[in-house]
Amino acid sequence: MTKIIQVTLNQEEEKNLSAKYVLLAEQLRSRLPEFARNGRKLPTEAELCQSYGMSRQTVRHALQLLVDEGLIQRRHGSGSYVKKSALRQDSMQIAVITSFLDDYIFPSILHDAQNLFAQEGYSTLVYATENRVSTEREILKKLLNMRVSAVLIEGSKTALPTPNADLFLKLRDSGIPILFLHGSYGNLPDFPCVLDNNHKGGYMLTRYLLEKGHRELGGIFKGDDLQGPQRYQGMADALRDARIPVPDKRICWYDTETRSDMLDKGDLGYLERAIRQRLSTADAVICYNDEIAHLLIRCLTEAGRRVPEDVAVVSFDNSHFSQIGPVPITSLGHRTARTGRVAAQLLLKLLRGEDSDSVALEWEIIERQSG
Repeated sequence: MTKIIQVTLNQEEEKNLSAKYVLLAEQLRSRLPEFARNGRKLPTEAELCQSYGMSRQTVRHALQLLVDEGLIQRRHGSGSYVKKSALRQDSMQIAVITSFLDDYIFPSILHDAQNLFAQEGYSTLVYATENRVSTEREILKKLLNMRVSAVLIEGSKTALPTPNADLFLKLRDSGIPILFLHGSYGNLPDFPCVLDNNHKGGYMLTRYLLEKGHRELGGIFKGDDLQGPQRYQGMADALRDARIPVPDKRICWYDTETRSDMLDKGDLGYLERAIRQRLSTADAVICYNDEIAHLLIRCLTEAGRRVPEDVAVVSFDNSHFSQIGPVPITSLGHRTARTGRVAAQLLLKLLRGEDSDSVALEWEIIERQSG
């Protein structure tokens, strides 16, 4: 009789223990976002015992249940941590944020990325910031409340420190992978990025023009996005290595607002003034991208300067802009590595909880009549 009673008591104890650790696991599961915001580390076993009034055995069973579910990982001698993938189980949406929806290179990037995301069961939410940090902030706030799976973002005015660093850190700390496109912020150095090798591109175009016999080089670069300073730096380094002074007077800078005036309002006054005041002696010009090169050739022609006889024009991106004008433009492009596909592959890797470094895509020169 005594033996039977003892067996009954053990079964009851096991039942109570099971109910307790399942209940504790449920409570801890609901707090995973909170733990993630505080460095992803859970309280210690002793702290959990004290907080919930449960035995060490119950706490260990609850933690093991979360380990088995793939929500946390236990590190010997360190404690328990929320896994990056744990907070994304209720979402299969990836946010893609770009500066301009009508940017000429964005549709192909989005198309390639969406195809790969769809193959893995993810839908895509698309936003545009118009390259405004205030709009970017509102989008990031929305994403924090929506619990998206991941974020692929072209930052706003990446040549400058971002005032939105706090929101990027909150997203990352909540377990949402973030991948920057075309350039990340200087005050967020630890975030991975897929970008063009802009410095090398500027160097390549400069060497190309020098080998063609040009010596009075000029440049037009966008100053508030990271690509512009990087491309300028490549040009400057190539001139230095060729022992040619950097032509400060012939280096022109424009920003997002000037771009808007040129494209949205058709106001080409900036380029017309640059041709008269800064580029009058240039025999070749390196342009920030095909978009600005296309407009520059138009203004040069109207000013009576022939391309390439009087001045050569080269640029970046190898887009449709490099081929639709009266003078096809020599431009740098990527023959094999498509930016959207590479970015999507890297972001999916991050979604799987794998670490990954930034990727810089290499350029090739596509030679046409402008240079």
